[in-house]
Amino acid sequence: MAPHFVFPQNLRALEEEDEAADYDSRIYAQSPVDIASMRPVQLEEFVKGHFSLSNSLHIPPYALRIPCISLQFRDFHTQNPIDSFRFPAESVAFDLSDKELFCIEEQDVLDRVYSLIRGFSSLTPSCKLNLVESLRSNLSVLLPNVDSLLRVSQGQDHEAPVLDRLTSYRNAFKIYTFFLMHIVLAEESNTSHNNNQKVTATARKKQPMNSWNWEAQRSRILNLIANSLEINLSLLFGSSDPDENYLSFVVKNAFSLFENATILKDADSKESMCRIIGACATKYHYTEQSCASVMHLIHKYDFVVIHMADAVSWAEKKYADGTLASSIIREIGRTNPRTYVKDTVGAENIGRKLVWKAFKDIDGEVSSKSVRLRTKQAMLEILLERCRDVSAYTRSRVLQVWAELCEQHSVSIGYWNEVAEVAAGRLEDKSAIVRKSALNLLIMMLQHNPFGPQLRIASFQATLEQYKKKLNELEPDISSESVTNDNETCNDDGEVDNVQTEGVDKEQQESLSDSFVPHIEEGIPNQDSSVPDVGNLEQTRALVASLEAGLRFSKCVSATMPTLVQLMASSSASDVENTILLLMRCKQFQIDGAEACLHKMLPLVFSQDKSIYEAVENAFITIYIMKNPVETAKSLLTLALDSNIGDQAALEFIVDVLVSKGDISTSTISALWDFFCFNVSGTTAEKSRAALSVLCMAAKSSSGVLGSHLQDIIDIGFGRWAKVEPLLARMACIAIQRLSEEDRKKLLISNGSRVFGILESLITGFWLPDNIWYAAADKAISAIYTFHPTPETLAAELVKKSLSSVFDCTGGDELQNDINSTSILTTVQVSKLGRYLFVLSHVAMNQLVYIESCVRKIQKQKIKRDKMAGDDQNAHDSDITNTDLPKENGINAELGFAASEDAMLDSLSERAEKEIVSGGSGEKNLIGQSALFLSKLCRNFSLMHKYPELQASAMLALCRFMIIDANYCDANLQLLFTVVESAPSEIVRSNCTIALGDLAVRFPNLLEPWTENMYARLRDPSVSVRKNAVLVLSHLILNDMMKVKGYINEMAIRVEDDNERISNLAKLFFHELSKKGSNPIYNLLPDILGKLSNQNLKRESFCNIMQLLIGSIKKDKQMEALVEKLCNRFSGVTDIRQWEYISYCLSQLSFTEKGMRKLMESFKTYENALSEDFVMDHFRNIINKSKKFAKPELKVCIEEFEEKLNKFHNEKKEQEVTTKNAQIHQQKVATMEGFVVDKNAREGSAESDISEDGEVVDSSMEGIPESQNNVSRSQFDDSEEHSGASSEVTEMETGDDEVQSPRTNTKGASRSRAKKSNVKDVKGNISASNRKNTRLKQR
Repeated sequence: MAPHFVFPQNLRALEEEDEAADYDSRIYAQSPVDIASMRPVQLEEFVKGHFSLSNSLHIPPYALRIPCISLQFRDFHTQNPIDSFRFPAESVAFDLSDKELFCIEEQDVLDRVYSLIRGFSSLTPSCKLNLVESLRSNLSVLLPNVDSLLRVSQGQDHEAPVLDRLTSYRNAFKIYTFFLMHIVLAEESNTSHNNNQKVTATARKKQPMNSWNWEAQRSRILNLIANSLEINLSLLFGSSDPDENYLSFVVKNAFSLFENATILKDADSKESMCRIIGACATKYHYTEQSCASVMHLIHKYDFVVIHMADAVSWAEKKYADGTLASSIIREIGRTNPRTYVKDTVGAENIGRKLVWKAFKDIDGEVSSKSVRLRTKQAMLEILLERCRDVSAYTRSRVLQVWAELCEQHSVSIGYWNEVAEVAAGRLEDKSAIVRKSALNLLIMMLQHNPFGPQLRIASFQATLEQYKKKLNELEPDISSESVTNDNETCNDDGEVDNVQTEGVDKEQQESLSDSFVPHIEEGIPNQDSSVPDVGNLEQTRALVASLEAGLRFSKCVSATMPTLVQLMASSSASDVENTILLLMRCKQFQIDGAEACLHKMLPLVFSQDKSIYEAVENAFITIYIMKNPVETAKSLLTLALDSNIGDQAALEFIVDVLVSKGDISTSTISALWDFFCFNVSGTTAEKSRAALSVLCMAAKSSSGVLGSHLQDIIDIGFGRWAKVEPLLARMACIAIQRLSEEDRKKLLISNGSRVFGILESLITGFWLPDNIWYAAADKAISAIYTFHPTPETLAAELVKKSLSSVFDCTGGDELQNDINSTSILTTVQVSKLGRYLFVLSHVAMNQLVYIESCVRKIQKQKIKRDKMAGDDQNAHDSDITNTDLPKENGINAELGFAASEDAMLDSLSERAEKEIVSGGSGEKNLIGQSALFLSKLCRNFSLMHKYPELQASAMLALCRFMIIDANYCDANLQLLFTVVESAPSEIVRSNCTIALGDLAVRFPNLLEPWTENMYARLRDPSVSVRKNAVLVLSHLILNDMMKVKGYINEMAIRVEDDNERISNLAKLFFHELSKKGSNPIYNLLPDILGKLSNQNLKRESFCNIMQLLIGSIKKDKQMEALVEKLCNRFSGVTDIRQWEYISYCLSQLSFTEKGMRKLMESFKTYENALSEDFVMDHFRNIINKSKKFAKPELKVCIEEFEEKLNKFHNEKKEQEVTTKNAQIHQQKVATMEGFVVDKNAREGSAESDISEDGEVVDSSMEGIPESQNNVSRSQFDDSEEHSGASSEVTEMETGDDEVQSPRTNTKGASRSRAKKSNVKDVKGNISASNRKNTRLKQR
């Protein structure tokens, strides 16, 4: 039997003889030649032709006539003997070309070829070329001869020669493949080594002319091996599949070549390698091993993934078999998602590239396409499932894959809405990277949506209804066709795929999703026009299905708006940035609710995070700042109209920044002026007011914006348009305040009297409605104090005129005389009185601000004067004539004149402030007289409750006066707190709560005793009052204007407030409080715990509050100290509920080794609480968490501590059970005693009744003296003492005898009953005394 060639594990293994096999059973290299010692000339002749051995090796001439000679050489460097080898006179190339194709299995040829392959790197380029060409040409000729073996075998009668020839062909096929593959491996290894060395080379060397082109040779070799796999190898191997040894060798080395990125850049080589993998895995069913190798490469190398996908695609196309792709998908599905947490490269490769590449469309036969579609659907299902994976990294990567698929238009309409719903759900994921990927996916889906540029729900619904009507009209006409089409639209499972456009195959779906629906959407605005005809019934059905899918997608995205609003308040900057990008895309596609959400983006301009601010600014510029100035102006004034107070503050900030940067151009400012001046057609009074509002915002950074249209501001702002839009007058007042100094002077000179007259008429007149007048009068009074040269004179006139409009009096004396009269209130209009009080208090407040501004001006002038004096001193210190000036300044400084000047200024300022309300020289001014009237008015609670609007104005004025004057504040503090607690109007309580914050800033010492009452506002039933209380207290505490006292637990309760806004504000307060100093929450926590434990809080609410507070403590030392503090609280508490709460707080701490040891050392403090199951559960949680970080030594201590806790807990439980049983027994005994006593009492009462009636008398007992009865009783008592154990039994027996056998003799019966009753009484007393003695002995 001819020997067989078996692929060794490596090239060197071909020299090793298999001892387990027979000598002739395997082909191997027996006498290899060491070509390393040969010279280049010798190698050339050894490979290509004859050479003179006598000249080169000094061999005798007679040896040349011997066909084969055995020689021994020595190593060139060591001079050690080299194994003898034989070489023929003919060359290797000559033998390979001259002999038969299967001469390679001859031992001599095999040894020489193996020797050359082993030293291939040392061969010259010409030798390499000759050797490779010889081997490659022989294999290429061998391949077509394999088919001829079938014809030869059919013509032969004997099987033995045919089998030998077949074995020779198979051996030659294997040997050629083995040597050629190893040439590729050796040359690639050598090439990569040389490339690494060339990196440090300084110059390039010109390659010699005879150097061979290895890239071309490599592609030819690989192409030949790939071709060899495509022939009918079953003739060679005797079965449909080659032996596993051959396939393993080819697949293993092919996959190893995929690890070389340089080879993959060669298109021909890559194609051949893909063919090799595809043929082995698909044609020869070497799928499982190939799948394992593919997965290994995917997890290891990033660059190889796309090429692997190409190989899978080629195999599916060539052999119409998706087995390899399905196997890879199954393998991916079997992989534990937790492995991707560490293997991030593998997760990215699978998620982002392999799956995407597998979706590449391949034109093939119908069977191949069906397999591809099934594979694609299976992969989509896996991707949808992995979106809910337990690993956050996997969820994130899968969502990124979906985004790439959407970008490549590889997601059909059928899966579109499922993906959208998954992405919408992932917006609430707990992981930030998943939320980011979900936001990006929705952005990509909107950008590449197949439904059109407008996704308004109303438009889709209207168009859908029209086409449904058209569909209903078409269906009766083609009823027979509809039945046929319905059968055709069913999928393989017998279900109609309504989502994936019924009646349309895959190609029609994709074409429809990309081109057809947007065309229809262009006709949506023209709803009144006739419905365009889209074709037959099937096309109409497809369009209806597409419109339904589009409507579903629009509703899905619109439903995410509340979640997006929450994400804009996220602590993660990536959430905010990507949410803003998504909202911008939603506005572009006109998603319902996107515009309102973008308005809520504006307050984010105040964010301290630079990235968030830049995102808001970029979004604002993209959405509202357009190329056309008119459009920009229109969008800005529309935004100003739709904004609330908070949004307007944010809008003012961002407009100020954009004007300073030049993003809002002067042409846009001109367009705004055109809108304000009604120069643009269609401008309303509201738009004019909004335009002036934006201009005032722009004037904050560019003061000259308003100066060019002063006359327009006066004429339009206070003219007839102010009656149409009352807020226009208020905005004009704001514009006057924003004027620059130069513009104010111009206005004062040109139109000063007119402007002041207009402002006076606005304040004292009644042409504005009440709801607008207060806001306008506020700004008008502020404008007067802004640029009037002597505002106090005009303000005094305003107060007098306002007073005259209310009362028919001109002075304060008459007012004071009539204050106690109730008739004055009956003749006064409530609205006029409210206006007067507002003007009075607002003038007083602006007077205070005006005094402070004057003081600041004087201080600035003084500083400037001192600076000029110092400069003059430095300039003339060497001048003799000015030597007296520094002496004079020095004397003034020594005498303290400078300090006295400051003190004088402070004294004057304080005096001026007091005169506002109190007046001077013991006399009251008009404001002072009105302040007394106001105080008495506010104390008339019945009148205030009757007129809540008057109470609002009166209390606001009272608070302003209290802010101005300390004495007035002290006198009315109790009144203020009474009103803030009992006022029926929540507006009044809210205003008073806000005023308390201002009073605490101005007069902290006066408000300090009322701190508890201020915290009590947090319990107000009104949401607005609680919200304002949280804001006020947060401002005071965080700005160190109020000390954190023992009432902070009220703020902690607001964390669980029913109103989400209040809850978020409370959480924000504690978050900011934790950043101050050494975290005050650490010191406050024990006190908060104690007070919350005593309040009727839900357990869940308590846990949420304490979890938030403890989570804000980050330092290990504070955590360790808290362990000791909380443990000590156990000893002073007996309430089980407090035990549970304290143990819960302990379980929320982050334990260090030191903290754990403190917990163990404090065992005595909480040992009594361990009997409760809840407490024990919390301690078990602590132990479980501590075991995760504990070192071996500490872990042993923790385990011992755990055993100690369990043992003590069990003992406590047993004691509780024993105590409980004892109590139950005592209760039973007490119940029995009570029963006996009641029975004796009933019998005694019955006997007394008989004796009193005198009907039954025992004559035998009448003569017995009382002494004998006593003796008999004493004897009976003695007997009972010795037999007390049977007393109760005797009693029961006698009772039974009494019932069962009554006597007929009534006298005897009466005596026996009397005797028995006496016995029972004695027995009862004896048994009670015995029990009492027994208990005393036990104690």
